[in-house]
This record gives sequence, structure tokens and C-alpha cells, in this order.
Amino acid sequence: MKKISYFLMALSLVVMVAACAKAKKEETTTTTTTTTAAPEGGRTGVPECDDYITKYEKCISGKVPEMARGALKTAFETTVEEWKKAAATPEGKAGLAQGCKMAMDAAKQSMAAYGCEW
Repeated sequence: MKKISYFLMALSLVVMVAACAKAKKEETTTTTTTTTAAPEGGRTGVPECDDYITKYEKCISGKVPEMARGALKTAFETTVEEWKKAAATPEGKAGLAQGCKMAMDAAKQSMAAYGCEW
């Protein structure tokens, strides 16, 4: 249960960072907006997030028992989708770098019981 709590805290942090980036963008009064599309294939274009995604996928598929895998995978997929949305803007990408570092630190602790390597 503690593992899932750490993961959910990291997920909440990332969602908050994405929301703040979106709010900041909406506050901008300029009429020009620069957006970049997030890369396809499960990656965000933010090195810290892409590293996390790679390591977490490896952990889930190789170390987590089948009965726990479903819930973790569903939460992880939701997180990745939110990161992709946030990565579509320069502000979002900037916020994601720190958020993904924090998510990695939380995952190191929460997934250690499964023997995952980070």
C-alpha cells in the first residue's frame, strides 16, 4: 500500500505541474503561441520523463507480480498520457523535467520491494 501511495503522490505532483503550466499559458496575454507536438511511441521528449518511462516499464513487465501489475500499469499509462499532454507546450516541458525527477525518486523507493533497478 505504501508503494502505491508514493506513486500516487508523484502522479499528483506531475498533474499539478502540468496544470500550473497550463494556467500560466492561459494568463499570457500575447496572441502568438508556440506549441510543439509530443513525440509518438510512449515518449514525451523530456529526457527525465523518457528515462523514467523506460525504467518503469522494465520494472512493471519484469519484476512486478502479475496480480499487482494491472493496477500499477493502469496508473502508469494514465501518468504517461498526462505527461504527453503537458509536453505539448514549452512551459509544460519545463515543469515536467523536475516533476519526472521527483517521480523517479518516489518510484525508486516504492518499487524497491519488487527488486527493480533504477
